[in-house]
Amino acid sequence: MSKIQHRNLYREVADRVRELIEHGDLVPGERISERELCEKFGVSRTPLREALKVLASEGMVELLPNRGARVMKLTVKMVKDTYDLMGALEGLSGELACQQISDAGIARISELHDKMLEHYHRRELTEYFRVNQQIHEKILAASGNEILIEMYNNLSHRVKRVRYSNEMSDDFWRKAVEDHENMISALTQRDGQRLGQILRDHLGNKLEVASLTGILDDTPDQDVAAH
Repeated sequence: MSKIQHRNLYREVADRVRELIEHGDLVPGERISERELCEKFGVSRTPLREALKVLASEGMVELLPNRGARVMKLTVKMVKDTYDLMGALEGLSGELACQQISDAGIARISELHDKMLEHYHRRELTEYFRVNQQIHEKILAASGNEILIEMYNNLSHRVKRVRYSNEMSDDFWRKAVEDHENMISALTQRDGQRLGQILRDHLGNKLEVASLTGILDDTPDQDVAAH
């Protein structure tokens, strides 16, 4: 990984640490070694600590008093609460998108959907997730509501490592594709109520996937138990 040249850019440091968490290089519950990250990125501790504060505000990192920081553990309740709010926002975005999106905008999303299906049939999960995410982002953008988009993106950072996990069975993957087929159908018909409901239910299915595959951790917190 290349070193960061501009040492005062704590947001860039935050982006790098966020990537490590989302890609599983830093796992839930793991203590974050400031020394190792400073060496990896070529920065001092000041921008790193500022970056960790940013990630703590996003719910990705937990700051431990006088003991540094660690990657936030994701529990079933935490993810469910986050998904409930994200589902409400994404459902609203679908309703608004159907009112405002142009025919050209629908065509672009349909093209992405076709590309996503190609990756699905080739069993290319990483590429599938990349295009899948672009589809959701396009629908959000089509809502035209900047506050909604900002709130949604802030929440999305918290659960991205669950939502786009490689731990997904063929049955759940097939169901996710069916959901997207229905999304495109509702969007094409500009049926905002239907699209909104599909988007809300879609995240609920993701929670079930995470719960069944053991991604979430509901074991007692040793640090808390010890104090």
